[in-house]
Amino acid sequence: MQIILLDKVVNLGNLGEVVKVKDGYARNFLIPSGRARRATSVAIKEFEVKRAELEKAAAAKLAEMQAQGEKLGGTTVKLTQKAGVDGRLFGSVTNADIASEVSKQGFAVNKSQIRLPNGPIKTVGDHAVSVALHTDVVVDITVTVYGETA
Repeated sequence: MQIILLDKVVNLGNLGEVVKVKDGYARNFLIPSGRARRATSVAIKEFEVKRAELEKAAAAKLAEMQAQGEKLGGTTVKLTQKAGVDGRLFGSVTNADIASEVSKQGFAVNKSQIRLPNGPIKTVGDHAVSVALHTDVVVDITVTVYGETA
């Protein structure tokens, strides 16, 4: 299916590009989320009229996320979990736990924006975690996990 991208999509293309994707990906994800539109001749003409407006909105969103990234970069998040004597957690620290703790510090972050390079955190200590605020803005934060003995 041919679609017009209304936003930058990772590993697919930038705003305004006409790309060919599988039908299910377009119908079930890109079109309902507002990131794309079917590439008909009418839709292409409408997009060209709105192009400057969409590019301006995308640039404003990027600038806003870059400003938030400057504030968030280098932040340390502290979490306490039950742990054994050897420093292993009885559960794990997931991206949802980290997102809720970052949100308490005043940053609007969803759990899907948290990138855990080695999966959920299962040990006590400092861990480097990436936060993808925008497709072009990825900042690193430190998550410090403290052990609480039962």
